[in-house]
Amino acid sequence: MERSIWESNLDYINEHNKRADEGQYTFWLAVNQFADMTNKEFVATMKINKMTSERSGEDNTDIKDIDIESLPTEVDWRAKGYVTPVSTQGYCGSCWAFSALGSLEGQHFKQTGDLVQLSVQNLMDCSYKEGNNGCEGGLMDNSFKYIKINNGVDTAASYPYKARDGTKCLFKRENVGATLKSYVDLPKGSEAALQKAVAMVGPISVAIDASRPSYRFYQKGVYYEPTCNQNQLDHANLVTGYGVTSNGTEYWMVKESYGSRWGSLGGYIMMSRNRNNNCGIATTASYPIV
Repeated sequence: MERSIWESNLDYINEHNKRADEGQYTFWLAVNQFADMTNKEFVATMKINKMTSERSGEDNTDIKDIDIESLPTEVDWRAKGYVTPVSTQGYCGSCWAFSALGSLEGQHFKQTGDLVQLSVQNLMDCSYKEGNNGCEGGLMDNSFKYIKINNGVDTAASYPYKARDGTKCLFKRENVGATLKSYVDLPKGSEAALQKAVAMVGPISVAIDASRPSYRFYQKGVYYEPTCNQNQLDHANLVTGYGVTSNGTEYWMVKESYGSRWGSLGGYIMMSRNRNNNCGIATTASYPIV
């Protein structure tokens, strides 16, 4: 059975790439660690959950009045030391925790000059009361809420990631790696607001529709999927910058949690920018204030 699934995925990838070569797509696919799964299995195994657009953060009043024309044409926070290495979430729907902590890691670095990897497992095991559900999914706003109430989140070194739900919360006050005061929700669906935040603030937490087979086999190019849904979001990741390709295609640079061997960009994906909020990248964007 697995052999036929793999062959079917290979056919799909080859057909897509043939069309990309002909100019029908702006991105290419490749066989990767997910090639022996059906799309249904992938969605179930990664425990990709529908992410609600319930929001509890503040407005971003401080960047609202910025003129978008005055922003840089390219931004890359990785080059400025704001971004920790790409992680692997494994077969656990913990993308929401990686996304929230990626944004907090950047803001903590901005404030202190220290880049500290924060504990995803801490969020998974300890933020049920705020509405998160471990490997079964969660939300970035709920994560920020927990860190605010808890007055911190532990370092990844002190509370390592297991890719499965822990049986109890092992948070230790002496191992706190970062804190936050509040968090901001960007205007729903506004790529202009997202661009302002990425340019002025740092890496921003986002959620997308990642349920299409073209997403899991991404290799290179700018990902644009016309069948994506802007509102039915099922996966979270981190916008670490934006730019324009040599042929004029605008993109968001997005950090994934599928490991550094996924795709040809070391675990990153270039996603379409200013193409009508493709895949809902600007639908529930948020970031913490430290």
